[in-house]
Amino acid sequence: MKKSLVASGVAALVIAVGSVGVVKAQKESSKEKKKVIYVAAEHATFKQSPTAGVSMAVLWGDPDKGAHGTFTKFAPGYDAGMHTHTNDVWVVVIKGAYLYKDDAGEKRVGPGDFIRVPGGHKHWSGGDKTEGALFYEEGSGKFDLIPAK
Repeated sequence: MKKSLVASGVAALVIAVGSVGVVKAQKESSKEKKKVIYVAAEHATFKQSPTAGVSMAVLWGDPDKGAHGTFTKFAPGYDAGMHTHTNDVWVVVIKGAYLYKDDAGEKRVGPGDFIRVPGGHKHWSGGDKTEGALFYEEGSGKFDLIPAK
């Protein structure tokens, strides 16, 4: 009988502590309500990147500091050369073509296509010679371009 009462008491305590954690988590998440973000690519405000031939419109986050999402444009014929990024980069092309090349071969990433480039993976990228490229890009951390040696 005593074992049964002790087990019931422990179970009740676990449930109570768990409930407090859930309520606390719900209160904390309600403080950090995320807003809906909507930006039409054709109306986005693009700023010239320090790299000639590249412009970006930041949609969320900060590519200079951490995780982010941007609309990015490559000018027609833009050539980024062989390089890596410290963090993973995800790309979905909207218009034109994002050209990609690594040791496994070449890819022409066109409208509606997706490519994920893992951080540290050596590759070449550029824009279509006629249209360039307009794409949505997400990074898991700060954006950088490290020329390959």
